[in-house]
Amino acid sequence: MKQRIITAIVALAVFFPLVIIGGFPFTLAIYAIASIGLFELLRMKNIRIFSVEGILTWFMLAILLMPSTWTNEVLQFTGYTKTELIFAFILILLIFTVISKNRFTFDHAAFTAFSALYLGIGFYFLIETRFYGFEYVFYALLVIWTTDSGAYFTGRRIGKRKLWPEISPNKTVEGFLGGILFAVLFALVFQLFYPIASSYFVLAIITIIASIVGQLGDLVESALKRHFKVKDSGNLLPGHGGILDRFDSLLFVLPLIHFLHLVG
Repeated sequence: MKQRIITAIVALAVFFPLVIIGGFPFTLAIYAIASIGLFELLRMKNIRIFSVEGILTWFMLAILLMPSTWTNEVLQFTGYTKTELIFAFILILLIFTVISKNRFTFDHAAFTAFSALYLGIGFYFLIETRFYGFEYVFYALLVIWTTDSGAYFTGRRIGKRKLWPEISPNKTVEGFLGGILFAVLFALVFQLFYPIASSYFVLAIITIIASIVGQLGDLVESALKRHFKVKDSGNLLPGHGGILDRFDSLLFVLPLIHFLHLVG
């Protein structure tokens, strides 16, 4: 527990100033974080990041992460859209299955392409969210952290019914609901200082949905690790695991708050 606390303090001391600063330093940091996340994912499938397929996948990730403020400046030289470039890299990955004589298979190509999409879309919306204001990023983090804490303490206190034992044996239905309740309460307090929604009712509804989706995002990563038989996605953060272990919920919550028009 002591190691977890120390790691969390150091990580927050580095990450929070970057969120506040925003701009190029924040975008560069997200590129680095997403790249580490890609390394963790590919390693589960025994694919080296410094391989032909690994580098192709990283380029897909880099294109997906490209913020809207950069798109016109960077892509105008190619004459293609982000979607067209992603399709091109997917085709190249499929062609590489032939060139590699099926050492790199269709299954590998699907995994690498989906890994880039999974990380690229989630972290892209983290970069985009910051452009609208640091308070929206803090709101998303608040929802995730209070949901996790609420679920943990509620589950420890009154948790009896298992939520999804095949995926995450320690999570309970009571913890799941307790996490939602904690998230809503703290979000309403947050609204007092940073009125990010049109009303408390609207924010409560968005927070309920975000808390549910965030917990599902955590279960998605748990299912992934269980499938590949690994305890943590990595060991970059002592006591916390890897990048995917810390950002799994965020990758789902950030696109959601755009889809629900809280941001944008």
